[in-house]
Amino acid sequence: MNKGYYGKFGGIFIPETLSFALRELDTLYQDIKNDTTFNNELQDIYIHYVGRPSPLYFAEKYTENIGGPKIWFKREDLNHTGAHKINNTVGQALLAKKLGKKRIIAETGAGQHGVATATICAKLGLECVIYMGETDIQRQELNVFKINTLGAKVVPVSSGTATLKDALNESIRDWVTNVENTHYIIGSVTGPHPYPEIVRDFNSISGKELKDQSIERFEKLPDMVIACVGGGSNAMGVFAPFVDDLNVELVGIEAGGVSDSDIGSASINDGSIGVLHGAKTMILQNNSGEILETSSISAGLDYPGVGPEHAYLADIDRAKYKKVFDSQALDAFYKVSRLEGIIPALETAHAIAYLEELSDINKDKNVVVNMSGRGDKDLYSVMSL
Repeated sequence: MNKGYYGKFGGIFIPETLSFALRELDTLYQDIKNDTTFNNELQDIYIHYVGRPSPLYFAEKYTENIGGPKIWFKREDLNHTGAHKINNTVGQALLAKKLGKKRIIAETGAGQHGVATATICAKLGLECVIYMGETDIQRQELNVFKINTLGAKVVPVSSGTATLKDALNESIRDWVTNVENTHYIIGSVTGPHPYPEIVRDFNSISGKELKDQSIERFEKLPDMVIACVGGGSNAMGVFAPFVDDLNVELVGIEAGGVSDSDIGSASINDGSIGVLHGAKTMILQNNSGEILETSSISAGLDYPGVGPEHAYLADIDRAKYKKVFDSQALDAFYKVSRLEGIIPALETAHAIAYLEELSDINKDKNVVVNMSGRGDKDLYSVMSL
């Protein structure tokens, strides 16, 4: 990989105002990522605060229901705050303290990244501002209340579709204005270098644990690992340790929206190469390069781009990316709740829905779904359908 690039994807496409901050962040991260003291502090928080390692759970009833391979869930939903997002926010908040930045900003769609950022800021005594689209504020009311309860400020964004893309735009504007005292904790493997690398690395703890747990539970690596993909942080985290293990099939699930006639949010399946939020990647755009208005039942997948490393893995055929539609995700949401007693996030429900395609796979195979988050945050949305 060239500096900041994954094949032809990635790079740094930013205002000059942010150049120094990104160089400073990259230099610190490269110096500190193998530092024993830093990693000991990080691991201590992961173990005693986040609750890692997260379990690898055999979904026996779901396995019996589909009549295909053995289905396992990597239970990131059991982390403190209910999702994988805390893995990255803990690491970046510690980096911010090393940089002497006492103000944190972040964007959020489903609200889980906002909650995770507000949580670690409360623990570390950092000022926290969360940008969130007004559309997402309405459908993620519970998480907005959690963020406020944790002492952070939620700033509504009304521009564009008032969803994740627009919240990210406003976060970047804030960062440009306040770069000297502010660190921006991007919530996914998107944005300019070094963010895709940093977010991937902090989230890869799930994939590293999964490798060890797979050997312990079924004495080999998984045959397939499945994860939902919006920007792609949970998927990249669980995929990364397996990229060189070519016998492990990697499957990312994008949000197709209502139907094939809908724009949806499937940037790899339906997009083209362009630049969005500081990186060259696959994005949903029209012939004039204008970003399309996306849609998904899931706030966390409702984004018109994808992390550049995902675009690269698709380009070299190391991972495949499939679409799941709103109705399929909703069916999976109820099915796994009733069969396994686990209410998944609507994002995760997209990944679970893909299991219906696997009934013909050999019953000796082991398929792992990264259970990226729990569904508490989505109950109001589902109740209103």
